Amino acid sequence: MKKVVDVSVSTDPIEDYQNIIEYAKQMQGVADFLHCDIMNENFVTKNNYDYNLVMNINRNSLIMLDVHLMVNEPTEEIEKYLEAGANILTVHYEAFENKEDLVNAISYIKENGALAGISLKPSTPFKEIRSFAFNSDVILVMGVEPGKSGQELLEETYQKVREIDEFRRANNLNFKLEFDGGVNPETAKKLVDSGVDILVSGSYVFTSKNKKEAVDKLKIQE
Repeated sequence: MKKVVDVSVSTDPIEDYQNIIEYAKQMQGVADFLHCDIMNENFVTKNNYDYNLVMNINRNSLIMLDVHLMVNEPTEEIEKYLEAGANILTVHYEAFENKEDLVNAISYIKENGALAGISLKPSTPFKEIRSFAFNSDVILVMGVEPGKSGQELLEETYQKVREIDEFRRANNLNFKLEFDGGVNPETAKKLVDSGVDILVSGSYVFTSKNKKEAVDKLKIQE
């Protein structure tokens, strides 16, 4: 039986940020989301663009925006990215020293019309975010250390995905399970079989000559 999943193509491999808008236009009607990786050097090892570019993407394309904040102090940034047009807005569990701030952030995102996501690094066990899963729309599992495109998926994250899917089923929850890192047609099948609903693809789709064919290989799993 075929299972169709959503594909969110990442901006991370694109070095020239002016080309991101063109990529967004190219991928509208092909991919389900544009995965906007927002980074600062206090959380990962590089800086990149901010909400101004996200706003320009939104103004110049029709693709849905899946915004992933890999920043410290995300509370200060959330309102700006909501105004910029984020359809999914995901924050990192590890970025919040005060977990009450994380609860408030999830609520604020949802109240302002976007889907609220929580992401966890490979080293963070799912048990640390279980209580937050009940109010989240998306759980984003990182299969690589955030901050660098093109890494190979860490094998142990398959078990983490299965654990989250089992927890979701046991508690009748409806959050989407998203996965980012090392996604290609081979890993995608195993991830989807393990419970993933949204596949984030950076290098695989971006470097493919036929990007629609590449997305379709990820989207439709036997």
